[in-house]
Amino acid sequence: MVFVDGQGPGSGASASAGKVTLLRPSEQFFDEMLTGWTAQQTSRMLTTQTIKTRASQVRRFGDFCGSPPWEWSPADVEEWTTSLVSGARPLSTSTVRAYQNSVALFCDYLTDHRYGWADRCMELFGTHPVQVCHEWNTVIHTSDHEARPAVRPLSRLELQAFFDYADDLVDRARSSGRKGWQTLFRDATLFKIIYAFGLRRREAAMLDLHDFTRNPKGPEFGRFGVCNVRWGKAMRGSQPGGVRWSV
Repeated sequence: MVFVDGQGPGSGASASAGKVTLLRPSEQFFDEMLTGWTAQQTSRMLTTQTIKTRASQVRRFGDFCGSPPWEWSPADVEEWTTSLVSGARPLSTSTVRAYQNSVALFCDYLTDHRYGWADRCMELFGTHPVQVCHEWNTVIHTSDHEARPAVRPLSRLELQAFFDYADDLVDRARSSGRKGWQTLFRDATLFKIIYAFGLRRREAAMLDLHDFTRNPKGPEFGRFGVCNVRWGKAMRGSQPGGVRWSV
């Protein structure tokens, strides 16, 4: 890709400007838009995985539409959403919202006059991108808990039975001299830590021994009364944050 007048990716005044003729204008200009959006999100210090996931979801929407961003319409979002929640394995509400949010953020970027994409699209294609996601065709986040009603948490008796079973596996493996009993012991302990401190999968997976400290209000727990979570859930695409949990 050749850039004109020293312009790089990230705005509508880059590769498609000036006297450069694109071989596949729609496809290449879409690529330029995604490259610019990637740079914009990187500048906000969003994680690489967040950026890649959003770009993949936008690509998926573009493939469904079979048209470039400057030809998308709200009806495309509605038809796409219908396809996501149809069939033998419909997506969950939270997943659909994440997909729609990626498309909405991408459209916000394209329609921001500071990046010049709308002007360049008018010059090249005679039309421009618009925001295709609005309050009438996207999922509204009205509840913190969106699990299926049929799915319930385990009761205390069920939890105790689960923990007892995990401990029994360790005892049987160790008494029989099987290799790997320490792995079973690690897993059984980790299950209890997840329950005790209410940890997410990534938060638990990234724990280390030095993340546990004493709790003055719980001396019976020794040096494991406080769990310092260094890889807490990131907020609004930021880096993981630290959280301190006490038993």
